[in-house]
Amino acid sequence: MVTGLRAQQRPRVPISRRGVLLGAAALSSAGPAGAEVAAPRVAAVDWAMLETALALGVTPVAGAELRLFAKAAVEPAIPAGVADIGLRGGLSYEALYAAKPDLILSSPWYAAREAILARIAPVASYSIYEPGRPPYVPAEAATRALGERLGRRAEADALIAAAASEFEAGRARLARFATRPLLIINLGDPRHFRAFGDESMFVDAAKRLGLSSAWVARTAFGAFPTVGVEALAGMPDAFVVNVGPSPRDALDALGSSPLWRAMPQIANGRIVALDPVNAYGGIPAARRFARLLVEALSAHAEG
Repeated sequence: MVTGLRAQQRPRVPISRRGVLLGAAALSSAGPAGAEVAAPRVAAVDWAMLETALALGVTPVAGAELRLFAKAAVEPAIPAGVADIGLRGGLSYEALYAAKPDLILSSPWYAAREAILARIAPVASYSIYEPGRPPYVPAEAATRALGERLGRRAEADALIAAAASEFEAGRARLARFATRPLLIINLGDPRHFRAFGDESMFVDAAKRLGLSSAWVARTAFGAFPTVGVEALAGMPDAFVVNVGPSPRDALDALGSSPLWRAMPQIANGRIVALDPVNAYGGIPAARRFARLLVEALSAHAEG
């Protein structure tokens, strides 16, 4: 009888101090029944995913080109301790491996590297920018999907709702500009700029503010890369919006170059310059662009 009872008992497993601590940590992170679990350790090779994770309250363990992100995207701020894994076009797989991520956030732009990345950790790829479609709605979808993946569903919904509210408020403030198309550009040098079209987050955000775009030519992933200053003559009614970062000499040319000053927009003072914004970002970049644009155009109207 004793032998039969022992046969029904579960085998005894040795318990170590480390095992007890790990088990306690797991129970602690799980929280009450039905609560969202702690987010995994994530690394981001794509800037749109980097800024979205931060906006959802998740600090990545690693990200690509963080110094440049701080200058060219600015927001959200990168917390101390996030490891830099090198250039987006030349990732340091060693640094990424050393960061020990549980999940790597990417996009189709890095599809060629996905097989290598997947050897380090599972890859979650989200598509925002594709030819022929405006990116804001896909950015909302990517935000919701990422929020679900990271256990931040409520934060994702709140982020999207906050953006919608800001666009509505901005639309009311910019009603006076609704009849004049914007030419949204990024100055590259004193004689050339990059023009943003309907596939760009900037133009999509501007339309959500009740504004229209002066640029009607086809673009590649949202922008026409090289446009000469003289092209402004063909859009005489446009209001020019330059989005940074731009070289200092290019900005100086706006006031000193006879060619620039001959353009109707510049001659009539219809131009504003915005601080840097991530041109290929997600909802956080769209919010930053909208806020800066509303502030700049409102100040211009009051001036």
